[in-house]
Amino acid sequence: MELYGYCLIPNHVHLIFRSSLGDPSGLMRDFKGYTSRKMLKIIEENAQESGKEWMLWMFERAGIKNSNVKHRQFWQQNNMPIEIWSFKVFEQKLNYIHNNSVETGFVIDSIDWKYSSSRNYGNNDHSILEIVMN
Repeated sequence: MELYGYCLIPNHVHLIFRSSLGDPSGLMRDFKGYTSRKMLKIIEENAQESGKEWMLWMFERAGIKNSNVKHRQFWQQNNMPIEIWSFKVFEQKLNYIHNNSVETGFVIDSIDWKYSSSRNYGNNDHSILEIVMN
């Protein structure tokens, strides 16, 4: 995955990426599978998580409704991919993604959101995730 932009919000994720293997659908499938297994394990093993039982119950409930899921469903089944075919579209989508933390009320300025590539572009801060900037 070549990552160009991101914003991680508590209830969703925005990514601008390119699949170096030319298979973005397979990349998303593998990404969602890997991260869901890791996140569910972290939740299960965290004795201090006060909402653990409720969250696991919600994931199990979602999994029951989906025949593609064996036990618990962490991610929604659908993605909303948008092909970026020009630099202008890239800038529009990147601005939208970066502004997400502002629109949701978490911060006043997108550069202040720790889990956003706005920090990469604005402060050259790659401490959370490394992105491709060219």
